[in-house]
Amino acid sequence: MTLTSAQQADADYARWYTGTIPDGEYEIPKVDRSLLDPSLAPTEVAYSSAHRPGTIVVDVDEKRLYHVQEGGMARRYGVAVGRQGYTLRGTGTIGRKAKWPSWTPTANMLRLRPTMQRHAGPGLANPLGARALYLYRGSQDTMFRIHGTNEPWSIGTSVSSGCIRMLNEDVLELYDNVQVGATVVVRRSGAAPTSA
Repeated sequence: MTLTSAQQADADYARWYTGTIPDGEYEIPKVDRSLLDPSLAPTEVAYSSAHRPGTIVVDVDEKRLYHVQEGGMARRYGVAVGRQGYTLRGTGTIGRKAKWPSWTPTANMLRLRPTMQRHAGPGLANPLGARALYLYRGSQDTMFRIHGTNEPWSIGTSVSSGCIRMLNEDVLELYDNVQVGATVVVRRSGAAPTSA
């Protein structure tokens, strides 16, 4: 039997998952991590920095997010970052958090892709995934997010419109361990953060 292109796309998508994680009214597809570089898996690492515990540091070049812990350690996650020219840089804070957020593309996203979907409500097809952490500077929403993704193959790449993507199961963990008001530093490898 020959598969249609839509059936092939579904089959390719399905191979990324090995089960589900219950989360309220939703069953989050659990990613088969054997299909990803092992270094993208969450892990505790030694992390020497001047950042206080609770700080999130996103290293754009490494495509890693570090959640700074006590005792010179951090929880490290593989992430997808913005394409060249679409990356937030500098320091901000988590202004709010949302479970199963709604999504609306920014004006810039619509300018670049006028046929883009205009809105997605909460659910498994939402581009923000199961959780979103909203990045602010002062009281202003930067329109950048740390969020889940339904495209696990994007982790470890520079592909987004600037947001920081995580596997849904990883963003669940980060969401539960990060407070509103936490500092977020987005930097290049080894470079001090600069304002955007």
